[in-house]
Parts: sequence; structure tokens; C-alpha cells
Amino acid sequence: MTEQEYRCGGCGVVIQTKDPSQLGYVPPQALQKDPEELYCRRCFRIRHYNEIAPVEQDPDVYLQKLSVIAETDSLVVKIIDLFDFSGSWIPGIQRHVGKNPILLVANKIDLFPRSTKWGRLKKWLHHYTKELGIDPVDILLCSAIKGIHMDLVVEAIERYRQGRDVYVVGTTNTGKSTFINRILQDVAQIDSAITTSPYPGTTLDTIRIELDDGKAIIDTPGIVWKGRLSEWISPNDLQRVIPKQVLHPKGYQLQDGQTLFFGGLVRMDYVKGAKQPFVCYVSNRLYIHRTKLNKADEFFQKHRGKLLSPPKDPSQLSSWTRHRFTLSGKEKVDLVVSGLGWIACGKEKGQVDVWAPKGVQVVMRPAII
Repeated sequence: MTEQEYRCGGCGVVIQTKDPSQLGYVPPQALQKDPEELYCRRCFRIRHYNEIAPVEQDPDVYLQKLSVIAETDSLVVKIIDLFDFSGSWIPGIQRHVGKNPILLVANKIDLFPRSTKWGRLKKWLHHYTKELGIDPVDILLCSAIKGIHMDLVVEAIERYRQGRDVYVVGTTNTGKSTFINRILQDVAQIDSAITTSPYPGTTLDTIRIELDDGKAIIDTPGIVWKGRLSEWISPNDLQRVIPKQVLHPKGYQLQDGQTLFFGGLVRMDYVKGAKQPFVCYVSNRLYIHRTKLNKADEFFQKHRGKLLSPPKDPSQLSSWTRHRFTLSGKEKVDLVVSGLGWIACGKEKGQVDVWAPKGVQVVMRPAII
């Protein structure tokens, strides 16, 4: 077997021993190990030292890898991040997977408050997937990291795959590799582990895990979508932005002419309207500061990168773009900043401006909770 036939068991990249500065490097003596336990230096450092090692990724290359699924007869398991539904949706997913059935798995339910009405949330997902032109064979809610409802997910995969291969797809940072590891270790009791880390894009190439019936579970690289704020900030800042524990919503009774800063990442101005509540669903570690709208610009210039952080280095983000929303007062809505979270509001009529780095998706949707 030649060196080029080895692949990292953690991220799927081709193993090489020539250049330590390039992906897939291992010391030559490492090739003497069992190929199934062979990990590149990047994965080894992530796994053993919790190092964060981002790499530059070409979204088009990963989409091309996804498109081969359309030529197969497989079950597609689409993982979405329930905390960031719009930001974890792959646009044109049906085009990439062809006629293969899609099982939609909404991950990270462990982040949601215990008061969440799961039946209502599932109906919300059915409604939105239909609007996106997708008719999944089923929709399941789970937490891969906590193991919640994973037994139901495994039963559904076996029921719908009908002896076929299973492709697991998703955008970066949806918990896709954690999901597969949970299936392998806790359910199938297979002693293997795909590398996971809190930074987007840990899986670099397809990873094939053989099943007893000759078929396989195939982990695909996370699709990079630059509309998420989490794709633009540094690894250290990301630790404060991506939630790891149950969200503790922060509520503010705002009058018009008030502003909320979400660290130095995003700003929300309540421009006009009656006094009403704004409930913020973001990482518990993210600092939110309230101030007056007429003093907001001055406050930002004085405190960004210090009190208003992350980011510690403001130069890493592009300038803000304004997104204006009108609240009808007829229904509750969420103002969503992809990769950051959302603000529930809309009890009263009003006008709101949300400022976010250029290119980051900001949308209004019917309230999810």
C-alpha cells in the first residue's frame, strides 16, 4: 500500500509525510501503525491538546463533493443546527442529492429552555422545510452531544435506508461529526472516532464507515456558508459566541430610542414604537449592553474591542450593514442573525434596525418559541 492510499481517520484528508506545513502530514514512522488508527497531525493536536486549527476552505469544492450523492441510491441524513436553522440549511440541497430521500435531523435541542413546546417547534420545522421545497421522509429532534433521542434517530435511519448507504450532510458546525461519533460509539459500539472541534470545517474530506451488511455511513465535509457570523470570527471569540449550555434568554423592556449591543459583533436599534419586550436568545457568555440610540455611535467607537467584545480585534470583521424591519404587532417574530442567535419581539408595532457585518444573513421569521 502506498502512502497516498492512507486517509486520516479523523478528518478524511489524504495522508502525506513530505511537508509538515500542509494538510494530512504525519511523521513517516506513523505509517507503521494500524491504518484505522491513523490520524494526521492536525487531528492529533485537536484530539489530544484541544488545539483549534482552522484551514482555508473553498465552498464550491465541498459542494462538488456533495453532488456525487445524486448519482447514488442512498438515504441522505441532513443535519441542521436547531439554534441556527437558516444558517445551517444548504441552499439547493435537493439538486445536490437528486431523488434520494432526505431524513431531516434537527440537532442541539439541549440548548433550548425546558419550557420549549417541542410539538409546536416540530410543526414549525415542517412548515419551513415545505416553504424551502423539501419534503423529508421524517423530521427528528435530537442532541448528539447529550445523546438525547439518538436511539430514535438510529431506528429511523435503519427504517428508511432499506439496505442502502447513508450519507450524512450539513453545513459546518452543525455537530455532524459528533452525531456520527454518538452513533458509532454509543449505539453501534464501534471503536472509532471522527475528529470534532468547536471551529467550523473540521472534517476535510469524506469519511466512510463500513457497516455489517456491506453498506456504509459516509460523513461528508461540512459545507461552508459565509452568511454565518460564526464563519468570520477568530477561534477564541467563537468560544463565547457558540452556546454550549441551555440558553438563559435575556429579556429587555425597550422604549424607542434605545440600543442593544451584542458584544462588538451586532447592534440592534429600537427606532420607534411602543414600549415592548425584546428577548435575546444568544450564548450565555455573550455580553449584551443597553444604551441610548443617540449615544450608540460614540459608545461603540469608545468601547469596541474592550467592553464591547468579542471581537477582541475589530479589524477582523467587515463594516456593519443596516437591516430594517417593521413589526406589525399582530404576531411574535424572531430577528435572526445567522451564527449568533435571535431576538424575539413583535408584541407591539415598531421599527427596528439590526446592524451586522456585511455579508452576514439577518432575517425576520415567525417566532420559533
